[in-house]
Order: sequence, then C-alpha cells, then structure tokens
Amino acid sequence: MMSILIFVVGAALLVYCAEKLIFYLVGAAAGLHISVFLLAIVFTGIEFDDVALGVALNLEDLDGVALGTVFGTAISMTGVVLALAAIISPTRVDIPRSYVTIFALSPLAMVPFVLTGPLTSSDGVLLVLLFVAFIVYVAANELRSTTPVFRNAEVLSAAGSGNGRATTAVVEKTTDQPPFPVHAPFSGSRPLPDWAGVALALLALVGLVAAAAVTSAGIEGILDEFSIEGTLFGATIATLVLTLEDIFLTVEPNRRGVSEIGIGNVIGSVVFGVTAKLGIILLTGGSIEIEDEVLTWHLPVLVVMTGLAAYFISTGRLRRQHGFVLLALYVLYWAVSFTVLGEAPIEAD
Repeated sequence: MMSILIFVVGAALLVYCAEKLIFYLVGAAAGLHISVFLLAIVFTGIEFDDVALGVALNLEDLDGVALGTVFGTAISMTGVVLALAAIISPTRVDIPRSYVTIFALSPLAMVPFVLTGPLTSSDGVLLVLLFVAFIVYVAANELRSTTPVFRNAEVLSAAGSGNGRATTAVVEKTTDQPPFPVHAPFSGSRPLPDWAGVALALLALVGLVAAAAVTSAGIEGILDEFSIEGTLFGATIATLVLTLEDIFLTVEPNRRGVSEIGIGNVIGSVVFGVTAKLGIILLTGGSIEIEDEVLTWHLPVLVVMTGLAAYFISTGRLRRQHGFVLLALYVLYWAVSFTVLGEAPIEAD
C-alpha cells in the first residue's frame, strides 16, 4: 500500500507544480513584456532530465538505448502528450505558420546525420547550433511582433486583474476570426517583480521534475508489490507515467485557457529532442552507431507523427478526433515495435 500512497502523492505534486509553473510563466511574461510562448519553449521544451539520462546511457556504452530515448520521447510528445491534451481538453490554438512549419520539418534535420552515420561529436555541434538558431528565431520574431504569440503584456495584465482566479479577457485577433475568451491564471492585484516570476517558475520546474521522480518510484514499487507483468505494464501504465510531467504541462494550460504553454511544451520538446538533446548526448558521450531500424521504422514514424500533429495544430483548433487519431497511431507504433521488431521502443522523460 505504501507504493500506491507514493504514487498518489507524486501525482498530486505533479498537478500542483504544473499549475504553479503556468501561474508564474504567465505572470513573468506580463512583467517582462515578452511572449509566454517563448518562456514555455525555454522552461518546458528543454528536457533537462531527458538529457541527463541520455548522456548517462551513452557514457555506459548503451548508445543504442540513448538514441532510442531521442526517438521515443519525441514520438510520445505527439502520440501521447498532445493526443491526450486534445482528447481531455480540446482548445483553440493560433500558432504562426512559420513555427508550425519548423515543428513539422524538425525531424528531417536528423536525416542527413543518420544517413551518413555513425553520429559523431561534430554532428553534435551542428545539432546544438540548430536548436540555438531556433530559439534565436523565435525570440527575434516574438520581440519585434506587436502582438507576441500569443498575448502581449497589455492583454496579459488585463486578463490577470481580479482576485487571483482565472479571469476572462477578449483578445482582438490579427486575422478575420472573431475575438474569443482567454483565461489567464494569475493575479494582477499582487504583481511580482520582473524577474521574481522567472525564479519562481524555475522553482516550480524543479518541483515538477522531483514530483515525476516520486511518481515513478511509486510505480516501481507497485510493480514489485503486486507482481504485475513488466512488459504489459511498461507498454501501458509506465509509458503514461513517464510522460506525466509533459501531459500536465500540456493538458492543464489548455484547460486553463493558456494553450500557448501547452503547445510550446510540445513544439519545444520535439525540436529540442531531435537537435540539441541528441547533440549534447554526442558531445558528452561520444559517437553513436545507426541501426537499420532507425532508418526503416523509428525515423519514418517520427516524421509522419510530427507532420500530422503539425497539420492538426495548423487547423486552429485541437479536436478530440485529432487526439484519438494520434493516440491510435502511437498504439500501432508500439504494437509493430513489439511484434515485428521484437522490442519496445525506448521512451523516457
């Protein structure tokens, strides 16, 4: 029973820290007069725990597993995280086409590297630079825009006025679409100093990672205590648990009306995973051999899943049917990986 208690406590902490992270990101965006989307890319898109695991695996000469974490996490971001967000909390989204295009094409950045494998530290430098270029492009685009994605500081401040609960503001769109209500979960009655929101968001992010670790420990204990078959559990519940942090960071912002944080998490995580994450693993752990399954299965699946997710985002509204399609494709990916390849695709958070 202790394992179940640990799991419940960890899940509760995940929810709490996710809400706090949303709260402080939106507040920081208003105080600093910058885009909350940009903050979401930096704070939630860069997966520090994923990088640590990938580096450790590569240092232990488990380079195939390290590469598997890159593909597994990127595919799960659309097949599990975005899928569940669409199913649980359908929402309107308004992403500039340039961002959606970069997201859709990002897996293709890996193609020239894997075709000329093995991957080396030189490839790692180029991959890290690609992610830096992405951040610079988004930052430059957001800072020069009169209405940063998705709300400028004036709108955020107006939306944040009130008693601290989610309040509603009307955002005038730059397109011909009618205005729609936006909910911002922070209070304008007690504004924070400019950088205090950033510091508190960092603290919430640390809490989020710690809560994910506690939850995972609870799951491990449940496996041992109740003798659940490991493969079945790993392909279902464990996979969900490993992505709980990202699920909360995507579903909860959608539910609270700040979908830019959730979509920023998905876009940032995928772009970071296929560029800088892989690059850092190569720079710290050495070269990685490319197996045939990467070219014939994992990379094609990643390209298709990311492209389809980008199309759904580009429609302007995430719908439940979008989520069911992505989730069904992810289940198919696992099924083929088990039955044809005889192995579970690696997924880590």
